[in-house]
Order: sequence, then C-alpha cells, then structure tokens
Amino acid sequence: MVNWKRGLVIGKFYPPHRGHKLLIDTARAGVAALTVLVCDKPGQQPPASLRAIWLREIHPDVTVIVIPDIGQDDDSQVWATYTIQILGYAPDVVFTSEDYGYAYARFMGCQHVQLDRARRMVPCSGTQVRADPLSWWDFLEPCVRAYYARRVCIVGAESSGTTTMAQALAAHYQTTWVAEYGREYSIKKMQTGQEQWESAEFVHIATEQSRREDWAARTANRLLICDTDAFATSIWHQRYLGRREATVEAIAAPRQYALYLLTDVDIPFVQDGFRDGEHIRHWMHAIFLAELQAQAKPFALLSGSHPARLRKAISLIDPLIQGLGVNVTLSGGSA
Repeated sequence: MVNWKRGLVIGKFYPPHRGHKLLIDTARAGVAALTVLVCDKPGQQPPASLRAIWLREIHPDVTVIVIPDIGQDDDSQVWATYTIQILGYAPDVVFTSEDYGYAYARFMGCQHVQLDRARRMVPCSGTQVRADPLSWWDFLEPCVRAYYARRVCIVGAESSGTTTMAQALAAHYQTTWVAEYGREYSIKKMQTGQEQWESAEFVHIATEQSRREDWAARTANRLLICDTDAFATSIWHQRYLGRREATVEAIAAPRQYALYLLTDVDIPFVQDGFRDGEHIRHWMHAIFLAELQAQAKPFALLSGSHPARLRKAISLIDPLIQGLGVNVTLSGGSA
C-alpha cells in the first residue's frame, strides 16, 4: 500500500545483502517513488560504483545514486542538509534499520520508518559478509555471489586432462564449471576449412570466455571451476601467431583466481580429430609453467593418474572454500 510520494534509503550497502533487500523492498512498497543513495568512500572493495550496479539489477524500479561519503557519521544534521542538497528536495519518508534514522529524518522534516533494528528478520551485516562471504552465501543475490565466488582455473596443453579435471571437480563440489569456449570456436573454424588465425579471433575468444565465466559465477556453489581463461587464451595466441597480443592480455590482467591448476603432459595424447598440437605439447606446457611463475599466479602442478591429480586438487581447494586460504606458488610437482 502506497503511503508516501517520495521515499529514501541511504547506506553503504557494503556489500548489498538480503537485509538491504528487505529494507528496500519494504520501502518501495510504501512509496510512489524510491531513491537509494549509495555512499562512496575511496578504497572500499567492492567499490560503490559496482554496488550501485548490483542494486539497480536487484531493484530495477528504484533510482540508485552514488554520492561521496562526507565522513561525518555522527552528525545527522549535516547528513540531512547534504541529502537535501543531493536530491534537490526533502523526501517524505526515510527508511532505515538504525537508530540514527530518527534524528536524520527529523532534520529533513520527514517521517522515519525503522525496520528490523535487532536483525531478527535477516540476521546478517555487511561486516560479516566482507569477513567471510562464503559463510553468508545464502544472504547474497546472484550478482553479488558472482563477485565473491572463489574461482579455480585449470590450464594446460592439448590433451592434458583440463576438461576431465574441471568436470570432476565440479561434480565433487556440486558446483558449476565453465567450458573452454576457444575449443568450441576452433572446432567450428576447422569444420569450415579455415586454417589461418587472426588476433581479433583471440580477442573475441577471451572476451566471450570471460563473459561466460562471470555469468556462471552467479549460479556457483561458492566455488567456480574454469576450464581455461583469458590468460590461457593469450598463450594460445602465442602458439598460433608466434607473439603475444596486448589486447588479449589486457582482458586477462584484471581477473583474479584463487588458484590455477596446471595439468601435466605425462599422460598419453588422445587424438579426437580436432587436435593438432601433439608435437608441441611439452613446449606449450613449458610456456604455461613459465608464465604462471613470471606473473606470480598461485598455481600447482597436477601430475600422474587422474585419481592422483584429483586428490591433490581437492586437498588444495578445500582450504580455499573453508576461508583458510592457500599458499601455493609451485614450480614443480611437489605439494
């Protein structure tokens, strides 16, 4: 039931969680138009700009505005004056889950609705989520989950077992995995008789691989398994064109993974009709190894039989999803 014309919700939403959703949904139901102000303080991760994007997705019928945090949390009068300057008007009602809301609303000359101050309806806080997002997974929306999902990427030369490992890990952890788009693309290319590669194709592959990965992270069960990534695409660019490509590497640069798993080439090569790299498997493996080390990426080498590889991978991933972290920067096969 609409009781007011213009409503307001203000906060850091650092990050947005189900408590914020309850507050905003309740506010939206009670007003004709709702504005949400997201306070931006430099250095916060995730940044306010991204938090605002999430809020717009979660609440598409709400106006979301990012504002600089003036850093005077204990002065409701200053915040009331600042808010009216930002909006160009005083709202009819402000909704909060905090005690400051009473004074804040009074200084703006509007009504105040306080909701779930004791956090009984949604027992969650942004501080708790930031400290251990995986433990508060059920209180996050898919777009926020995608940001916090721990990502493990499997890379390696042709026919070294990357896909087999990705599927096995996804099954073990009951989560999603992202297939290698580059292989899908190259098979279609070979079927049409095209043999020459161009840099633009690798840019496309890296971009699409990243897009599919980010989308899959929304449905991941805390952990996302990636069968290759844009970093690996840059190495395939070197394999086919004999050089690196800055645009592909730029796509790969900002992406972070909790762990890389490099599959060894100590298993037989299997020709499936679309592979052409048996003669350079060891060279490709050496390139992957050198680049993982040069770029200081956390990685481990998986060697031996599939069961042995899987056991090692699980022993390294378990601490990651338990929030304990893992320290692996291995140059050989030792664990």
